[in-house]
Amino acid sequence: MNTFRLTSKSDIIGSSASFLCLIHCIATPFLFVAQAEISGHGEAHPMWWGLLDIIFLIVSYFAVWWSSQTTTKSWIRSALWMSWIVLAIIVLNEKLAVVELPEAAIYLPAVSLIILHLYNRKYCNHCIEE
Repeated sequence: MNTFRLTSKSDIIGSSASFLCLIHCIATPFLFVAQAEISGHGEAHPMWWGLLDIIFLIVSYFAVWWSSQTTTKSWIRSALWMSWIVLAIIVLNEKLAVVELPEAAIYLPAVSLIILHLYNRKYCNHCIEE
C-alpha cells in the first residue's frame, strides 16, 4: 500500500476508528445487560469484545501519528495527542481496574478525536503530491 495514500486518509481512518470506538463503548452496557438477561449467568463477555478496545486504540494511535505528521497547525497536533493519551489511559485503566471511573469518561476523548480529525481534514491538512 502506498504510504502517501494511507497518510492522506489518516484523518478519515482516525475519525472512523474513534466513531466505532464510541459506538462500541455506548453499546457495551446494553449488550451485556441483554446477554445477562438471556443467559442468566451474570456479566460475562466474550474475549474478542474486550480486545476491540485495544484494536481501536492501536488504529487510532497510527491515525493520530500520521495526522500529526501532516497537519499544518501545531495546536491540532497537541490536541490529537492529548486526546489519544487520555483515551489510552481510560482504556488501560478499564482493563487494569486501577481507579474506578464512570463509563461515560471515555466519551470525551473519543468524541474529541472524531472532531479533531474532521477539523484537521477540512482546515489543516496539506496535500503532498507524489
